[in-house]
Amino acid sequence: MTLTPALRVKLTAAPVAGLSQQLRLRGIHQVFIDGPRSDTPGAKLVGTARTLRFVPLREDLFASHGGGYNAQKRAFDSVEPGEVIVIEARGDASSGTLGDILVLRAQARGAAGIVTDGGVRDYATVAGIGLAVFSQGGHPAVLGRRHVPWDADVTIACGGATVQPGDIIVGDDDGVIVIPPSSAAEIADACLAQEAEDEWIAARVGEGHPLDGLFPMNAAWRTRFTGSPGR
Repeated sequence: MTLTPALRVKLTAAPVAGLSQQLRLRGIHQVFIDGPRSDTPGAKLVGTARTLRFVPLREDLFASHGGGYNAQKRAFDSVEPGEVIVIEARGDASSGTLGDILVLRAQARGAAGIVTDGGVRDYATVAGIGLAVFSQGGHPAVLGRRHVPWDADVTIACGGATVQPGDIIVGDDDGVIVIPPSSAAEIADACLAQEAEDEWIAARVGEGHPLDGLFPMNAAWRTRFTGSPGR
């Protein structure tokens, strides 16, 4: 299952909270990338995962893997349009895991965005670039204070969630989730249907109706909902 243009449009319209609810209803609970938040409130992120893994700093390993054309630079140089670079930094936000130059490179490559469970250098500049970046906030230290860029395009753990290359990543102001590609179309359709229902319920609540029997809808309210204009 690929992230088609039509599916991307649906996921862009679907809130993360609603998508996570539909995953939970199908028995998929461990989908939350805990920690990262949007560096630019209001941004929406939808794309397929391109993974990058950092390991804890060890000076001899940083000497062999941290310099030159390392895994981090290779990942940013090869990200494809519509992909999201997802970085495993073990939840350690006490150094930057990327900065403005790398974000500009990802943007030039057509990336959909970046998710890191670590920190970001050049925080204000990154926020102004216009690419959707989700992180644990700004930190001035360079990568080598805590991390060694180790490998890419492997299964990683970001913010406590398992992320595989090709997984679908969706983020908004509520946070970031991982959606298995095989169920993404079903999840998106169910979420949008539920959103339409919730909007109708919200309108009734705004009219002064009590929640009992309305949220969730009993048979009488559902009959009114299905018989409303446009249903």
